[in-house]
Amino acid sequence: MSIVQTATASFKVQLFQAVHNFGPTTPNTFKVALYTAAANLNSATTAYTTSDEITGTGYTAGGNTLVISTSPTSGNNISNIPTAYISFNNTSWTNATFTCRGALIYNSTVSGNPSVAVLDFGSDKTSSNFTITMPANTASAALIRSSN
Repeated sequence: MSIVQTATASFKVQLFQAVHNFGPTTPNTFKVALYTAAANLNSATTAYTTSDEITGTGYTAGGNTLVISTSPTSGNNISNIPTAYISFNNTSWTNATFTCRGALIYNSTVSGNPSVAVLDFGSDKTSSNFTITMPANTASAALIRSSN
């Protein structure tokens, strides 16, 4: 199987359908679940799944709740193109023992737990204290951004 880093296609459609609320008042709850290298996560992933989700000490199925670091905003990216963006704070699993290869960000507020984005860690990561460090919250680097 494979894990391909991307915003999912269903998420892009659901933005136009107003399915996801990133704030600033009463935003939905977004979570990040961790997966093994056997997972098949890519642009066609439509929802959270327990298939090939990791298990291990300190990890709970469904993953961690993410905290939105800044309400949706906009600015110009490095090519001077207007870009809307949002990001999350880093998230950690402390005193945990597991191996993971990637992650899925999903909306746990909406029925069906629709997907948002797939993260590919590039290789298996084994850790006793695991942190996902989110990129800078800028128009050029934020994890979730949209431009022309």
